[in-house]
Amino acid sequence: MNSNITEYNFPEDLKKMSLEEMELLSYSIREFLIDKVSKSGGHLASNLGVVELTIALHKIFNTPTDKIIWDVGHQAYVHKILTGRAKDFDTLRKLNGLSGFPKQNESPHDCFDTGHSSVSISAAAGMAAARDIKGEKYEVIAVIGDGSLTGGMAYEGLNNIGDSKSKVIVILNDNGMSISPNTGGISKHLGNLRTSKGYLGIKKFIKSHFSSKQNFGGTLAAGLADFKNDIKYSIMDHGGVLFEELGFTYFGPVDGHNISELMDVLVKAKHLDEPVIIHTITKKGKGYINAEKHPGKFHGIGPFDPTTGASLEKSQGISYSKIMGDVVLKKALDDPRIVAVTAAMGEATGLGSFAKHLPSRFFDVGIAEEHAVTFAAGMAKEGMRPIVAIYSSFLQRGYDQMMHDVCMQNLPIVFAIDRAGCVGADGETHNGMFDLSYLSSMPNMTILTPKDGNQLEAMIDYAFTLDSPVAIRYPRGNTDYDKNITSTFDGKNIRIKTAGKVDIWACGKMFSYGEQIVNLLNNKGINAGLVDVATVKPFDITPFDECKGRTDLILTLEDHSINGGLGQQLSALVSGENVHVIKFAWPDEFIPQGNFDQLIDKYNLTPEKITERICEELERKA
Repeated sequence: MNSNITEYNFPEDLKKMSLEEMELLSYSIREFLIDKVSKSGGHLASNLGVVELTIALHKIFNTPTDKIIWDVGHQAYVHKILTGRAKDFDTLRKLNGLSGFPKQNESPHDCFDTGHSSVSISAAAGMAAARDIKGEKYEVIAVIGDGSLTGGMAYEGLNNIGDSKSKVIVILNDNGMSISPNTGGISKHLGNLRTSKGYLGIKKFIKSHFSSKQNFGGTLAAGLADFKNDIKYSIMDHGGVLFEELGFTYFGPVDGHNISELMDVLVKAKHLDEPVIIHTITKKGKGYINAEKHPGKFHGIGPFDPTTGASLEKSQGISYSKIMGDVVLKKALDDPRIVAVTAAMGEATGLGSFAKHLPSRFFDVGIAEEHAVTFAAGMAKEGMRPIVAIYSSFLQRGYDQMMHDVCMQNLPIVFAIDRAGCVGADGETHNGMFDLSYLSSMPNMTILTPKDGNQLEAMIDYAFTLDSPVAIRYPRGNTDYDKNITSTFDGKNIRIKTAGKVDIWACGKMFSYGEQIVNLLNNKGINAGLVDVATVKPFDITPFDECKGRTDLILTLEDHSINGGLGQQLSALVSGENVHVIKFAWPDEFIPQGNFDQLIDKYNLTPEKITERICEELERKA
């Protein structure tokens, strides 16, 4: 057996391995993952938890003919290794490198691009329906975690599959509980019974011969069904009854780190011609003591020391997320109406301290953004003042609820929109490039974009004075913040420097780029003004008054898609005036992974390249 993972010819070599060789392979894969992710950063704990499960899946099924859909997809590193991509792991999450999520353009073994949760079952239902219509023969497997199963879309998919009776295998990767030996034994026995020739033969015989008969046959079939249900309800546990009632044959709980047991149940599921759900129990961070002790920390982590688990990234400054959490907690201690809501992102969005100090007013609703928004609306309707903290990319899922349940009723909810703009290594599925455009379409919504930590603090104070919805969008990472400074904010855009031949309007993270461009232009003898666009909606156009008669060129800077953002809004507002507007923003495409500096260089958004473009435009006009 090879000691180097990159020397294998996967998935072909896996098919030839014995059980003992596969168990040794699981150790090699874990060592490989720890080594590579410690250098590149990424999702470690979730991948360590699915090593045996992924080995068993690729042993029993044959991708790309059979389709495996990884919900969210951050646990697909092992799948990538077992489909021949181990040699590329040094490029993981880097510009033009291996993605941290399944990508069809990366390998035919990735059958569906994922990145957001609770989608795999619905996608599997669609693939299975297409397979059945075309009369093709292959398996469709959806792998979903217990966290993703809190999303309502997962149950919509389960309901659809159960009703259609189409053959889909759903694997519930449950790392939130331990295995009970007795229950596991009963479930295994029930699984053996269900897939035995005798049981399946009787089931088929009753269905075909008695259900169609009048009177006696129908009565007997109903009686046998009642008898089966009595047994089922008396034996099954761990939610199995729920899945059975949705139309699935349930297996589990199964030890998700026992390759032999996993293969056994996968073979049984493969031989059934009906919807199946396999409930596996795994341990997040399995095999790496640091990740086992701190699975949250190692869910998504930057480069770290593999021996100690200590981060190699030295943090400078303070994160927007922490500032938001600390400020909201301070306000909530003085105002009993303030409540905090998040969707499985309490610590990540900075609300950890709030949850600790005010647990009765902190609500983590799970991965259910739609519910989070309307849940907050219900509280606001009854006099509470909710703050809803969700990543920009995930808040897209609550668009209808924000429009219909919040804005239409003009309810005073503060949306703390974290990770707005380019997030870097997580790429297309996690970039928050579209919030300004979709929020701007909502009547009654106020949109604020802080340029630093002190302004964020002031905006939160301001937001809670309004009796209408407010969205505060801020980027991932750290910012300048001086707790000794008390800032104020009145909802207006702020002229920082007098308008000149050129005027720069910048919002949020890009304001610092605006300052740099002003200096670069001044060094070239070009006088440039600067406006801090703190409020994108309602758009305060007052700073434009200084531009009239003195400014030839306005440029807008935003960490957002070029469509529907700051630039388009300002262009519309000044149309008809004798001034040209150039918009600097991300292009109308999905921005790939890579660090921020690499990406702004790739898309010509560095201060130097923008300054060069401005000079070219001024020369052209002259």
